[in-house]
Amino acid sequence: MTSDSRPIVIVPYVWIGDFVRVHSVAKLLREQNPDRPVDMVSSSLCAPLADYMPGVRQAIVVDMPRRRLGVAQQRELADRLRTGHYGQALVMSRKWKAALAPWLAGIPVRTGFAGEARFGLLNDMRWGERALPRMIDQMGALALPANAPMPDKWPLPELRVPDADVAQWRAARGLGADAGPIVTLSPGAVGAGKAWPVAHYAALARALTKDGASVWVLGGPSETAAARQIAEAGGARVRDLTSDDLRNAILALAAADVSVTNDSGLMHISAAIGTPTVAIFGPTSPWHWKPLNPVAAILEPPGDEASRLRARSEGNDAVAHHRTDDVSIDRVLGAVRDVLGRAKAV
Repeated sequence: MTSDSRPIVIVPYVWIGDFVRVHSVAKLLREQNPDRPVDMVSSSLCAPLADYMPGVRQAIVVDMPRRRLGVAQQRELADRLRTGHYGQALVMSRKWKAALAPWLAGIPVRTGFAGEARFGLLNDMRWGERALPRMIDQMGALALPANAPMPDKWPLPELRVPDADVAQWRAARGLGADAGPIVTLSPGAVGAGKAWPVAHYAALARALTKDGASVWVLGGPSETAAARQIAEAGGARVRDLTSDDLRNAILALAAADVSVTNDSGLMHISAAIGTPTVAIFGPTSPWHWKPLNPVAAILEPPGDEASRLRARSEGNDAVAHHRTDDVSIDRVLGAVRDVLGRAKAV
């Protein structure tokens, strides 16, 4: 425990799933230093998540360009950090430019792994990043004193979405009358081979609507074409809710009875909300990349236990040949029916 009351700012990764995961770090910081507010730098895309994260005071929104430094944006962020009078910055990314704004802002303690030779930009330099097997271990280590032992368990990410917000959103979107259990489908994924085929999602939607479920398809604008295909296959009880505003997906997942998703950012959102989540994995290692939060089911291609065991030490390379296509529609449908059946029995 420390008497320092200056706020702490986290500079997280920009991907949705990683932004959710870093809430574990924010919770750990608050446990260790309850008098120090915790803020998070965020892209416009991820900013709505911070509104539902207990213990996060605010998101500092700035959209950094990809693959270039973005001098104007770095200066803007540095100015905003300077006015925040932060005592410490935790820089999650190992990229050189991620540490630039905290340095320009003169934040006294700038913590991060050495990464791209960030000597001078960071003054609380950590080593051994690559020896930590999971991203949560790498991020969480930065919230601990240097060389401190890892905890057995990290605090779980958490998204608290008020029921009133969900009800208001459903009414505004004309979704209040959707009958039966709500099942969300999230067909998007970043990375080759991670997406379950759209045709499989379409067949799943048909089966679920026959069961009496209402199906909402979620994602960003890049998933709109897939959502239309799924809606055409599933009929009137399937809604295309893809949007360029992540808040729509957050509220939809909070309203859902079951979420079916690829290994994606929406998988992490769903799990952090506490919605029963059926997650489909292929060429990525669930041990490394599944949510910390409990999920209803992790579905991988059948067989090949040796590769899955090797993935603990080798990472995704051991399962790179796995195909989401080989996860059958019947398995996913069975997992959803199992969740809904248990809910009815309660």
